[in-house]
Formats: sequence, C-alpha cells, structure tokens
Amino acid sequence: MSAILVLVEAADGGPDRLSSEALGLAGRLAGTLGGEVHAVVVAASDDVPAAEATARDLGRYGVATAHLVTDDRLTTYAPAAWGAAVAGIVTGGSFAAVVAPGSEKGTEVLAHVAARIGVPMAANVVSVDMGDRWHVTRQRWAGSLLEEAWLDGEPRAFTVAPHAVPALEPSAAGQSTVVRVQPALTDNDLRARVVGQDRATADRVSLADAKVVVGGGRGLGSAESFAMLDELAGLLGAAVGVSRVATSLGWRPHAQQIGQTGTRIAPDLYIACGISGAIQHIVGAKSAKRILVINTDPDAPIFRRATYAVIGDVHAIVPAISNEIRRVRGVG
Repeated sequence: MSAILVLVEAADGGPDRLSSEALGLAGRLAGTLGGEVHAVVVAASDDVPAAEATARDLGRYGVATAHLVTDDRLTTYAPAAWGAAVAGIVTGGSFAAVVAPGSEKGTEVLAHVAARIGVPMAANVVSVDMGDRWHVTRQRWAGSLLEEAWLDGEPRAFTVAPHAVPALEPSAAGQSTVVRVQPALTDNDLRARVVGQDRATADRVSLADAKVVVGGGRGLGSAESFAMLDELAGLLGAAVGVSRVATSLGWRPHAQQIGQTGTRIAPDLYIACGISGAIQHIVGAKSAKRILVINTDPDAPIFRRATYAVIGDVHAIVPAISNEIRRVRGVG
C-alpha cells in the first residue's frame, strides 16, 4: 500500500495552484514510499473531453494514473457525490494516503471521503513524517499556530494548507494513464449541489493565482476610488483584492476579499493601499513574498509586515506610480 491518491481541481486545462501544491507534497511522500501518485478528476457531464485531456496531462505533474469520474448527474458540484466517487476509488485500490488541496471544496470533499471510509482526517497540513505512525504538522486558528499530531487510520486522509508548500512545476512531457470511473451514486448524494454560479469576468486575473495583487481598503474612501487600483492592476497584469471593510461597505464584491474569510493569496508582490492590516487580512496575505504598503498612518499594523513602506496619500501615490509606469514604457 504505497500509492498516494490526490483530488485535483482543474483550472485552465491543468491543476489549479492549490492542487499543484497537493501534488508536490504527494510526490515527495510517494517517492519516500517507493510508490506512485494517482489523481482523481471529476468531470462535469458536458465537459468530459476537456477533463480527459486535463487528466492525461497530469503525467507532467508526476501522476501515473488519473481516475476520471464521469456521470450524467454531475453537471455541477455536489459534495456528497464527489465524496462518494473518491471513496469508491479509495476502497477499490491500495493507497497509503488520500490527499486534497486545502480549498473549501477540497476540504469539504475529503471530509465526506473520510466519513465514508471510517478514518480520521487532518486539515491544513504543512508537513508529514512517515513511520509506523504518521506525524503531521498542521495550521490551526487561521495559521496563527502550528499543531503537532499523529494521523492514524489507513489510508491517511489530509488536506494541504494553502501556500504552505511549493507548487509542483510541470515537466516538459509526460502522460497519465486515464481510467474512466462510473461512481455509484444515490439520490441522497445529489441533494446538496450547486444550482448556479456568478463567475468573475473572464479576462480578470485570478486573485488566488496572481503574481501581483493590488489591494484596497477603507483608506480609499469610496467605491469610485477603486478605479485607480483597477488602472494600476491593468498596467501590472495584476489582480485587485480588497479588505473585509471594503466588501462590508459594498464598495467591492466578496469574491475580491483577501483574508481569513476570503481568498488567501501568495503573490510575488502585494501592494496594499489604504489597508490598516487587521489580523484577518494579514492571515490572507501572509504568503506574499513582498508587501508594499501605502498608508497615511505610520502606526498601521500592516507596516510591521511591509517589505517596502510609503507613508502618504494613496490618492496621490497610486496615480503617480501608474504615470511613471506609462512614462517608462513610453505609452500614453
């Protein structure tokens, strides 16, 4: 029992960032065990050909076998149905562990899987030491502390904490063996399901995956002031994020919120404009490699996290940055 099974969430024809992180950790564990990495991809009934191409391409991420779950009833996400499908693969195989990305969907599905196969589950794991018993380190309290724990049961079940381990980079070539799976689902498995989605604008940079994020908070003063952040983000190829206050005031949608109850980001650069830095927001931005803070208040808590600090009015500084970018690029 040496293979590792990973639930993969697809995006743009490949695994999304959190799934790439889960695949990276799973690959290291499989290497230590001398086993293989397997993956599970769940295909919506109207997207099977694209999902099959994605599953096959997972060979570039070290996946030996990709289990492609297809069912006409899986038009949209249904957590219990996904859990039933993954549990069926687990019980029909021989796996040392079943791993999921630490996304809301990954955590929800793995909880269903663990309940169905009767094993404990650890969420937000950052490292694993294998032996007769598996020792895991995991994040608790929104990443403010680390917990050491034993993870028993066979197979072990855990999610990988977002942005806590490096994402696996794909190789130039490689193909997985794709195995079609027809899950055994009941009507009860489909009682809770997504019935509609409000998707972000197609050409908008994903907040979770962006290399640069421009964030705004209460200090911008109004919804209209976010136009200058949109402008700067457009020049940098960046995503726009916001603090919880900005969403509570109705200035921006919750989908753009960064923080404990929003999206956790891990960009190369985070430009925080008019954000004081409440702990809930810092939790969401703690994985940023560099943080540039622009704020009039030199005592704002976010300055303690800053790589670069500008004390001043965002309404003057942000347009000045945009103008300088245009000047250097020679554009109007």
